[in-house]
Amino acid sequence: MFEEETNQIRDTIAARRDDLVELASTLIAFPTVSPPGRNTGEAQAFVASYLAGLGFAVEQFDVYPGDPNVVGRLAGSAPESSASLLINGHIDVAEVGSPELWTRSPFEPAVVTGRLSGRGATDMKGPLAAALLAIRVVRELGIDLRGDLLFESVIGEEQGEAGTLTCIERGYAADLALVAEPTNLTISGQGGVITGWIEIQSPETLHDGMRSRVIHAGGGIRGANAIEKMMKMIAALQELERDWAVLKRYPGFGPGANTINPAVIEGGRHPAFMADRCALWITVHFYPDERWETVTAEIEDHLLRAAAADSWLRDHPPTFRWGGRSMIEDRGEIFPASAFDREHPGVRALADAHEAVHAIAPGYAMWPSVSDAGWLASAGMQTVIYGPGQLAQAHVIDEWIEIDALMRAAQVYAELIVRWCNSPKPAAPK
Repeated sequence: MFEEETNQIRDTIAARRDDLVELASTLIAFPTVSPPGRNTGEAQAFVASYLAGLGFAVEQFDVYPGDPNVVGRLAGSAPESSASLLINGHIDVAEVGSPELWTRSPFEPAVVTGRLSGRGATDMKGPLAAALLAIRVVRELGIDLRGDLLFESVIGEEQGEAGTLTCIERGYAADLALVAEPTNLTISGQGGVITGWIEIQSPETLHDGMRSRVIHAGGGIRGANAIEKMMKMIAALQELERDWAVLKRYPGFGPGANTINPAVIEGGRHPAFMADRCALWITVHFYPDERWETVTAEIEDHLLRAAAADSWLRDHPPTFRWGGRSMIEDRGEIFPASAFDREHPGVRALADAHEAVHAIAPGYAMWPSVSDAGWLASAGMQTVIYGPGQLAQAHVIDEWIEIDALMRAAQVYAELIVRWCNSPKPAAPK
């Protein structure tokens, strides 16, 4: 009976190609660019209405004014004993850059030679549409799902905002979470990213005319230029980065993928003064077997040791501020890492669904970017990243995705829903 149902699902989705393109095009047409954000209300209302029409109990709540999350839950017929599935994706899209460089308006989707173009086609309104159509077909065919099915359309992922984290804080969870980012239909995990501010502050502001007395013998004034002292911190960060490249490894990543990038520097107040403050904004990539708390502690320890070797920094050490819930609101973000277990029954169910559609086993990889998957994994959910499209098409001018890839993703998603939500609930992790 199961094989008959899944064959019917695949055939039905194959016949709904135009519906999938129309749905993805509708989502692309909403200009949900972040930054500036605070512009997803109409798009999320559409998603909420779509889910409600499929029988989901829908909650819509603001993360920020004008930026609501949408979560739908379709109750299973035997949720206590059956596995639950959460499908997650973000409704916001990257900036468009210079619209005049696009072949057509970024929010006027078009189909050309088997490709759907428009901002968000790959990242990630196309994948969202594939998941929504998969759910629609399962519902229209009247297939019973014993476990709960949840769908999250979240805001703010492009700017590290707490859309998915807010869902977790409201208690949404499942036995398996799938984030539909563009992995070229490869089952993936990810490393983590955190941004941080390192600040050096002098207790006094000295006029530029005092510099000679600060830096030369016999000047008699103890002071420092905070920008120059930050140069020592940057050099120490580079030493630590090289050390990580030599000593740390994780399968699926090339050597030295754990980087420390000095991304933005701010300092000084006027050429007539010695810089009394300097702040460095860094971006840190770390491996799936690490936590951001331990990585940042390692950075702080290394920099404080370096500072202790400098007579002025020893008395005026750098301070640190890590992460944040929004790059827009507080200039900081965290993306925890997300590993996955190939032997987890949910991951095996996804692999079986992929093989049933493609007649070949899936690939496994570590995604070179980051997504909200890390928040779901940090909440104790077995999480995978799996979606159509290639990362190279994300954020680019004339962004596009192959319609065939969207179709195959929808078929895999539908098959996974039926397989997993009718499987026994897995044992809780120890």
